[in-house]
Amino acid sequence: MADPRVSPARPDGATGVIVFADGRTIWGRGFGAEGQAVGELCFNTAMTGYQEVMTDPSYALQVIAFTFPHIGNVGANEEDVEADEAHALGCIVREAVTGPSNFRAGQDYPSWMAATGRIGISGVDTRALTRLVRREGPPTIAIAHSAKGEFDLDALQKMAADWPGLEGMDLAKEVSRDQLEAWSGGKWELGQGYRMGGTEPDRPHVVAIDYGSKRNIFRNLVEAGARVTVLPAGASVDEVMAQKPDGFFLSNGPGDPAAVEGVRENVRELAGRYPMFGICLGHQILGLALGGTTRKLKFGHHGGNQPGQDLATGKVAICAENHGYAVEADSLRQAGEAVEITHVNLNDDTVEGLAHAERPLFSVQYHPEASPGPHDAGYFFGRFREMVARHTAGERVSGAAVAKGS
Repeated sequence: MADPRVSPARPDGATGVIVFADGRTIWGRGFGAEGQAVGELCFNTAMTGYQEVMTDPSYALQVIAFTFPHIGNVGANEEDVEADEAHALGCIVREAVTGPSNFRAGQDYPSWMAATGRIGISGVDTRALTRLVRREGPPTIAIAHSAKGEFDLDALQKMAADWPGLEGMDLAKEVSRDQLEAWSGGKWELGQGYRMGGTEPDRPHVVAIDYGSKRNIFRNLVEAGARVTVLPAGASVDEVMAQKPDGFFLSNGPGDPAAVEGVRENVRELAGRYPMFGICLGHQILGLALGGTTRKLKFGHHGGNQPGQDLATGKVAICAENHGYAVEADSLRQAGEAVEITHVNLNDDTVEGLAHAERPLFSVQYHPEASPGPHDAGYFFGRFREMVARHTAGERVSGAAVAKGS
C-alpha cells in the first residue's frame, strides 16, 4: 500500500509535519503545542480514553497514531489522567479535532495538549500509517507544529536519523517517581470522584515498585483490599524489605526491559520471599529475573482489543495492552525454573502470562486495570489479594495455582 500522503512539498494550509529518518514527509494540520519532537511511532487501537493513553508512562518517547478517527470529541478533564504529566510525545489523528461534547469536559483536547506541551497533527490517513508500521516496524519520526507553517525539513530529518531508538534505553528510571509514597484512594464513581481510603493499617501491605506506573493500578490494588506503598524503580532490596511488606507488586513502564539497570537482580532476590504480581514491564522483568529473555516485537501491542487466552480454561479475555517487547516462551522453558506459561496472545502466540509452580509469583503482560479498555481481566487483583492472604496465613501457595483460580 502507498504511504499516506507522502510529499516533500508543503501543501497550502499545512501547519504540521511528520518526517521519517529516510526523508519521507507527511503533512497535516498541527494542534496543541507548537514545537518539534523526535521518537518512535506506534499506533493505538483504543476507541476512547485518549487522555489515559497520552499520560501512560509506558508511552515515553513515543508518538501515537490513533486508529479511531474521532479523537477529542469528549474533551479533556482533570480526572482522566494516569500520571502527573503527558508522557507520549504527541499524537497523530485522522479527523480535525472538534469541540467537546461531554458533560465531564473541562477544556477542549487541543488546549489540553498545548497545556501539557504535546504536539498533535490531524488530517493524516492513520489507516495507511498503521499499515506502514505493521509492514516496516515502528519507525523513528520527527513531528513538528508551526502555526505559520515554517519548517526546516532537513533539520527534522537529521533529528530522526540521529535518534538512537528505544532498544537499550532504560526509561524506567526517567519516568519513575523519586521517593516513597503511601498511596491512598480507590476507583472512580460518577458524581463522587475517586474513593478515599486504603491506608487502614489492618490491610495487607503491598509494596509496589514504580517502573512508570499508571494510577489506576494502585486504585485497583486498594479496591482489592490492600494498603499500598509505592517505591521508585531504583529502590534496593533493603529499602523494599524495610517497608515490612506482605506482598510485592511490579508495575508497568516504558522501554527495553533488558536495559532496566539492576532491576532483574533485585527482583530475583525478592522473588519467593513474599507473593509477587507483575504487570506489563513488571511481567517482563519477572520473566528476566526467572532466567528468561525478551525481544522487541515488530510493531507491539497498543490498544484495548487484544485477545488473551487462559490456557487452563481456554477462555479468552479482551485485554488492554501497551508494550513493544515480549518474554520469549522458549527461554522460560529452558531457564531451569518451574515456570508455567499461563496465558498467550491469540494474535501472535506471545506470552501473556506466567506463573511459578512452586513459589507465589505470577504476572500478566496486559493491563488488567484497563484505563482505558475492557475490564475482562480485572479479577487478577483479587487473585493477588487472595495469594497474599493465603501466604500470610502460613499456607504454601504457588503462583500457578492462584493464577489458574485454584
